[in-house]
Amino acid sequence: MDSFMDAFGSSYIESLAVEKDFTSKRISSWDRTGKNNDFVSIAAHENKVLAEIKGPGCIKHFYAPTLTLDPFFYRNAVLRMYWDGETNPSVDCPAGDFFCAGWNGYAQVTSLPVCVNPGSAWNCYWEMPFRKKALITLENIGEDTQTIFWQVDYTLTDVPDDAAYFHAQFRRSNPLPYGDVYTIVDGIRGQGQFVGTYMCWGVNNNGWWGEGEIKFFMDGDTEFPTICGTGTEDYFCGSYGFISRDENGKQKYQEYTTPYAGMPQVIRPDGVYSANTRFGLYRWHIMDPVRFEKDLKVTMQALGWRSGGRYLPMQDDLASVAYWYQVEPHAKFPKLPDKDYLEIQ
Repeated sequence: MDSFMDAFGSSYIESLAVEKDFTSKRISSWDRTGKNNDFVSIAAHENKVLAEIKGPGCIKHFYAPTLTLDPFFYRNAVLRMYWDGETNPSVDCPAGDFFCAGWNGYAQVTSLPVCVNPGSAWNCYWEMPFRKKALITLENIGEDTQTIFWQVDYTLTDVPDDAAYFHAQFRRSNPLPYGDVYTIVDGIRGQGQFVGTYMCWGVNNNGWWGEGEIKFFMDGDTEFPTICGTGTEDYFCGSYGFISRDENGKQKYQEYTTPYAGMPQVIRPDGVYSANTRFGLYRWHIMDPVRFEKDLKVTMQALGWRSGGRYLPMQDDLASVAYWYQVEPHAKFPKLPDKDYLEIQ
């Protein structure tokens, strides 16, 4: 176990000087003709294999910048990952949302497991162990050819019996029906731990929108969850409406990006066609993973304020990615929405 923990990065900096029993590998889009055209085109409706790796091993870093100027590519590129020959993917998600870039535009993200760097360089550092085989695909569900780079850095090493598999699932509700609670993930069966949430939150009302609570229903919970939050901004480790003041004392939403939580993107109305305020938020449960033994459901209330100090059930545009580890087999994911429902306008 000690050698596995070192190889899989649990000791990080303090383990770098220690000899480890693994082999470093990379699969990428580099040009094998020597012409330095290190990119690959993906035709409309093509499903491209990015990596197919024989195990045992662990994916350590996934890098995927794009060359496209198509703003819809973030949702039209569907990322899937399969472990050990499974037929139902353990990751099934638009690539932009997976990399915390769901609103079709660049915003710096500086966190431990996900970084988005200048030039829309997407980076993922979630560790993804596999025993027999890892398969990563990218499907272009759009109508235009797209061009991408990629690098998958991995190690070949023994994987112990108690290592769980990485999963990520996308959902969207636009608009959220009046009075409904948004479901981040449901139907998880088995043993594992929930490690993170990314949300695209498009507000369709004026006023404050973040009074809702996140709730973790696990291991047979019914009416009351084992873990309940105290407000939307609290869950994303912010406070008091994410508000700061500029040099003139005017209130504004304050973007932030930190190792474990952030709101790196705020899209403000421009008075013309960009009519709504939109937020990109993430929360990683790295120091506080949510452990479950049998089942898990995660929900988020969407609540604002209305007259008389009453709560207003929001009818917002909500999308999310849930990230977790669990033992296989996993329950089959809901079918991903079609291209038109995924599209952001």
